[in-house]
Amino acid sequence: MKPTLIAIVPAAGIGARAGRVGDAPKQYRLLRGEPMLRRAVCALLADVRIAEVRVAVAAGDPWVARALSGLPRVVWRPCGGPSRAMTVRAALLDANLAPDTWVLVHDAARPGLPPQALARLIDTCLSQDRGGLLAVPVADTVKQADPVSLAAGPEIVARTLPREHLWLAQTPQMFRVGELHAALDACAQDVRVTDEASAVELSGGRPPVLVPGSRWNDKLTWPGDFEWFEAWLRGGPQDA
Repeated sequence: MKPTLIAIVPAAGIGARAGRVGDAPKQYRLLRGEPMLRRAVCALLADVRIAEVRVAVAAGDPWVARALSGLPRVVWRPCGGPSRAMTVRAALLDANLAPDTWVLVHDAARPGLPPQALARLIDTCLSQDRGGLLAVPVADTVKQADPVSLAAGPEIVARTLPREHLWLAQTPQMFRVGELHAALDACAQDVRVTDEASAVELSGGRPPVLVPGSRWNDKLTWPGDFEWFEAWLRGGPQDA
């Protein structure tokens, strides 16, 4: 029996760090004529094993219907909450999925997810029967700032961290519904939860597996990130 795979895209935030173009939040910013959210959803639809993509938006969102118009296997629901974790939890409740269903949570701000990276994640999690996430090894030297220095002006270096065994988390992050739902419930008030994997880790679940991601799957956070991505789109598809 083939496993059921459902994708969830939390898209209820406003993306304040990216800046706004007009009234729409950053997930609706156009990238070569298409909303970023649409590109992120289409990246998930590239793998036919994903039966449905469920997009969780804020109540009263006036942009989502047009942004996702005409896409197959896609539904959007106005169940978004004030935080990412609360939006994902609400989307799981709204979907009413069986506990053994696999769910992939993907950022709306990662429109460049390559199909090869998505396939690697799905193949690895299914073969290992374990939750996992896309991630890339840290290549640069990592500096930790002295938190006391911030009040006095520019931050200064407190120490250099060894980069061996450090990874930068990406999405999708893939878990069985029962495991992820229990983790989000257990860590509902924990400010350390910044993604699905951290909720599973903090709740005592099985450590997720790290699956090599792609630089093209970087998150578009700052205004300059959109310029970089537009330039990449002009250059055509890349291997990943």
